[in-house]
Amino acid sequence: MIETMDWVLPEICGLGIHFRLDGFRLVYVLIAVVMWTCCGLFSMEYMRHYRNRRNYYVFFWATLPATAGVFLSGDLYSAFIFFEIMSFTSYVWVAFDGKGESLRAANTYLAVAVTGGLVMLMGLFMLHAMLGTLEMDALGQAREIAGKTGKTGMLYAAGGMLLFGFGAKAGCFPLHIWLPKAHPVAPAPASALLSGILTKAGVFGVIAVSCGLFGSDGIWGLLITALGFVTMFLGALLALFSVDLKRTLACSSVSQIGFIFTGIGMSCLLRAAGEDGSLAVRGAFLHMVNHSLLKLVLFLSAGAVFMNLHQLKLNDIRGFGRKKPCLCFCFLMGALGISGIPFWNGYVSKTLLHEGIVEYINAVREGALGSVTSAGPWSWQGIRFVLASPGMWKAAEWLFLITGGMTLAYMAKLFVALFVERHPTRQKEFDDMSGNYMGRMSRLALVVPSVALVVLGMAPHRLMDYLADLGQGFFHTDMAVYPVSYFSFGNLKGAGVSVGIGLVLYGLVVRGFLMKQGNGPDGTKDYADRWPAWLDLEELVYRPVILTLLPAVCGAICRAVDRYLLSAAVRILLSVSAVVCRAMDSLGDGMIRMARKTTHRQMDGSRRRGGGDLIAVVLGRALDRLASVERLVPGRRHKPRKSLIPGLMEAEEEVKRTSRLVEESFSFGLMLFCIGLCLTLGYLLAVFFRG
Repeated sequence: MIETMDWVLPEICGLGIHFRLDGFRLVYVLIAVVMWTCCGLFSMEYMRHYRNRRNYYVFFWATLPATAGVFLSGDLYSAFIFFEIMSFTSYVWVAFDGKGESLRAANTYLAVAVTGGLVMLMGLFMLHAMLGTLEMDALGQAREIAGKTGKTGMLYAAGGMLLFGFGAKAGCFPLHIWLPKAHPVAPAPASALLSGILTKAGVFGVIAVSCGLFGSDGIWGLLITALGFVTMFLGALLALFSVDLKRTLACSSVSQIGFIFTGIGMSCLLRAAGEDGSLAVRGAFLHMVNHSLLKLVLFLSAGAVFMNLHQLKLNDIRGFGRKKPCLCFCFLMGALGISGIPFWNGYVSKTLLHEGIVEYINAVREGALGSVTSAGPWSWQGIRFVLASPGMWKAAEWLFLITGGMTLAYMAKLFVALFVERHPTRQKEFDDMSGNYMGRMSRLALVVPSVALVVLGMAPHRLMDYLADLGQGFFHTDMAVYPVSYFSFGNLKGAGVSVGIGLVLYGLVVRGFLMKQGNGPDGTKDYADRWPAWLDLEELVYRPVILTLLPAVCGAICRAVDRYLLSAAVRILLSVSAVVCRAMDSLGDGMIRMARKTTHRQMDGSRRRGGGDLIAVVLGRALDRLASVERLVPGRRHKPRKSLIPGLMEAEEEVKRTSRLVEESFSFGLMLFCIGLCLTLGYLLAVFFRG
């Protein structure tokens, strides 16, 4: 076992960054390093002819520390920070070639990532309000606090928001819409990383929430399991109908994420039933590891095809893999592994997942749920029926086996199209590429993980069980009590049922319904795209709702609020404001009139103070005498003049009256200022003594 190590960087981004290293995190950081190394080696040849490859490499390597930061996070806040960095740097992969289809897919990818991040942030706020911390080890306390305080609804709301954010990146239904569109347009090495490791960052968060916060909650386990089964089956159905190589692998990623979600949900259900849930936990973790390596091999194989043909439609690339044994071997290893064929790695994880479902069915039959379905939320009749119905879970087991058969069917379709069938017109051209279709470094990057797939599958107890032991502690479950006999008759029988279903689906559906008569001279049948064009969740639901319905509804609400609520509120506000303003105006006038009658009484303008006109008298007499000099001039007629003294006396009185008004106004303003100052000081003193 690996000793847990912690490293905290306080006060960064407010709450600080917490790194932790344990067995689960060590395994996935190593997987990230291996995948980036292989994809980097393959990119040297794949990106050679792209002029803007420098931008690709910048964001290619910038995403590695962000992804490692997610897996090394010790709390949900740190995981959120690196999660968002990873989303924005990987956006450039999808929009790399700048074409219309790529930019549209990149916009979808970014919209899902940003929306999921914002919803996740709201969930973090709610969870932090309950706990005061977002440490992953402290999530179990939230369940106890919610039970004691009666805030179970708030706990489910926070958990649902976190599931929305992490599930969007994982590619879980119904937020899987970015996967089938982003992978075909992104460079093949980037597609391998998007499918193999970036989706696992979302699964990492789902595990932290499900097993840490809702470890033994049957309702939550039922929700995750239901999402897993729907995602698993829908992804396989889309892959079965697809006629594009990388789109088929992308839809396959959706399906395999559903397998992982099923294991996570079953672990919660088993613990709710009193079991340890270790089989489902180990199956979920090993399928995460297997899927990362499988999609590394399969997408790099698809990259080798696209690197030479620049085409991905099955009708255009059929027969390319003939006479190319290295590519055939690598693709075959990936196809057998992901189909769950015995002695390959995918068989081990799918066997454990199947065993987890069977274990829960046995627990239901033995009545293990009887003691827990009678109280609390378990008393809901619909949920109780589903949780405790052996028939429902037997049907779920068959859905699991059928989906495994669908996986074999669509992988057989890809293998036959590439390596068995012949192209009607270009087969000689394809055969001539046998010696120079892939360089040495690209071969090395493809062959090494391909060999690892079969090595892991042939030594499950030595290798796969050791990996499961390392990662199981993150799921908060005990070690497995007994070793699993992977190659027992019962387990081989389950794999055989899936293989049989897959062969039947390939013969009847793929070679029958999904083929059409071709236009070639030899009458070769072509692969037909039978999936209805209108049945696209993004175009059918999301874009109309977000771009049409949501703006229309918001506009109608805003118009109604403006017309009925805001208008009435404005009228009421204006009426109240008018009354208040008139009252304040009357109060001010009253204070002024009171001041004029008391402290600032004004004098009558007609009354004159005695002895106050001396200046006017003296100046007026002087001016009168100066004017009388004119009368001494002989021969001129002189008009009688009035004395200037009365006019000067009136002017002097007016000046004095104006100065008194100014003095009184200043005095009144000073008095109001003093009153306000006294009130302010009194308020501050009251606050001081109260504190």
